[in-house]
Amino acid sequence: MIEVDVLRRFLFEDLGIRGVWVNITASWQTAKNHQQGPENAQLLLGQGLAAVALLSSTIKFNGSMILQIQGEGDFKALVAQSTHDRNIRGLIRSDIHVQDGTLSEMFGNNGRLVLTIEPEDANPYQGIVALDGDNLGDAIENYFEKSEQLNTRVWLYANDQSAMGLLIQELPSKDLDSKEWERVQLLANTLTEKEALTWGSEELLYKLFSEDVVRLYEPESVQFKCSCGRPRIERTLHALGEEELNSILAEQGKIEVNCEFCGAHYKFDPIDIANALNEDHVSSSPDTLH
Repeated sequence: MIEVDVLRRFLFEDLGIRGVWVNITASWQTAKNHQQGPENAQLLLGQGLAAVALLSSTIKFNGSMILQIQGEGDFKALVAQSTHDRNIRGLIRSDIHVQDGTLSEMFGNNGRLVLTIEPEDANPYQGIVALDGDNLGDAIENYFEKSEQLNTRVWLYANDQSAMGLLIQELPSKDLDSKEWERVQLLANTLTEKEALTWGSEELLYKLFSEDVVRLYEPESVQFKCSCGRPRIERTLHALGEEELNSILAEQGKIEVNCEFCGAHYKFDPIDIANALNEDHVSSSPDTLH
């Protein structure tokens, strides 16, 4: 039986290889219900959310990881975010119609993949690579090859019900046998889309790697949760400055903000804006999640 909205890490006991499997179902449905776009763009968002959940589990940090793809084609932008405790959200910007094709063709000229890590207690840092490869898995593998120099393979699938991801990666501190790496990735490459979207983690690992000793770790819950909220938006408004905010108020009488990730609507009147410009009010307002 397949686990839903779950991430599970695993380790090849006798090899220098680790892996991660993830399924997103209810969280995927919630995320895409807040996004407008053609089906192929929506499905790529599902893959992106599965991908960022996988990637966020490969490093130790408190904060959030953001995967972005930008380009000049029919598909303008994809953003997928996961916190260290697997709260995910995402958005897409595209034309009404996105022609099917490779990832590079969908995003057009000057496409790039950006991976940003925003720790809670340190400055953000990011890596940027050209958008190469036929699909998102290829693009992420290219990122690791150029930025991290770690052998990494990624498989991503999505349909209208669920999305899943599988990652295998060499352990940074181990001497990886190239023949064993080739063997493991060849076995993983036999996975079909139907199998990926219907097998649970235990069944998948057993059927793909039955000859290996694989340790499967406890499941971690994945859920859609947006980090927007009035305090966070107040800080953004504060950063715009008094002149800009007063100009908008003079023209419209209020300031309205819609969250592109979850559709939440926020309205600020002149008193709200005065509070947003107050340093003490902004610094003491806690963040909320929903």
